[in-house]
Amino acid sequence: MIISRTPFRISLFGGGTDYPTWYKKNKGCVISASINKYCYITLKELPPFFDYKYRLRYFKREEVNSINSIKHPSIRECLHYLKIEKNIDLVHYADLPAQSGMGSSSTFTVGLLHALYTLSYKMPTKYQLAIDAITIEQDIINEAVGSQDQTNAAFGGFNKIDFGGVRKIVVSPIIIEPVKLKLLEDNLIIFFTGISRSAHEVAQHQIKSIEKNQCENELSTIYDICCRANDILMSHNSDIDELGHLLNEQWLIKRELTNLITNNKIDQIYEKGLKAGAIGGKLLGAGGGGFMLFYVPKNNRDSVLAALKDLLHIPFNFDFLGSQIIYHGYDE
Repeated sequence: MIISRTPFRISLFGGGTDYPTWYKKNKGCVISASINKYCYITLKELPPFFDYKYRLRYFKREEVNSINSIKHPSIRECLHYLKIEKNIDLVHYADLPAQSGMGSSSTFTVGLLHALYTLSYKMPTKYQLAIDAITIEQDIINEAVGSQDQTNAAFGGFNKIDFGGVRKIVVSPIIIEPVKLKLLEDNLIIFFTGISRSAHEVAQHQIKSIEKNQCENELSTIYDICCRANDILMSHNSDIDELGHLLNEQWLIKRELTNLITNNKIDQIYEKGLKAGAIGGKLLGAGGGGFMLFYVPKNNRDSVLAALKDLLHIPFNFDFLGSQIIYHGYDE
């Protein structure tokens, strides 16, 4: 039996510049962190006692005899991609719901690839896991997704990720004093808006806008904000609260990219958070719902939690390991 554990992520800056449609012609970068909320894949070879070859349990259950009959696109294409010939018994469960803006679908793909590589007695690099997941989701399944979710899930940590060029992705861990990193972690608060949404529709709309050159100025500004945020993080003399102001500046720009990103309920949540003491924030993921992130100075934390007490608060810490095989045992 094999169990992979792969972290979800929070994206702070640069979201939207990680779409290939953008970074193949322009520079792209994001600042993001993986967190201690995980996707788990349990995988083992299915014994030949059943009248099917693949038993798959996620939010649905599938029992089929051929890979092509598998309805779950990521499972089907990962099995094809790695040329898996063994019968498979797979179970998926996670700490957070799907369609929430935490990169759940890409986290699933990375975790599944990691487990399947292990089943084949291969040890992929973090870079290989990220590139394979990007290839499967973008080029084979044709999902409307960027490239940061797969990268964060594979690498883990708190990183600046640059997109474009020959290597496609370059991951640079953000090295700052532990006290400053802990302060940032403590000043970030996540709430579940209660709105589930399909990221595909929102992302597809953004990609079409990029293709038509309708948001070049906005994405260029978001890229610049990401670079400014990195400068603040790397500077020994900077006020880390400036990150909150940059988050607010970025959110005001991002919400104009498409009318699918926000709605009245989300706007009300955001304004309530600001009035209670948050400096800035954003929806995690493409938009439309899911989780909302706020930057809140320590002195204002209790007032923000009280103001948004009707929403589910999600405590978290940063994760620095990325996708891991946490169990690999052999059947007797």
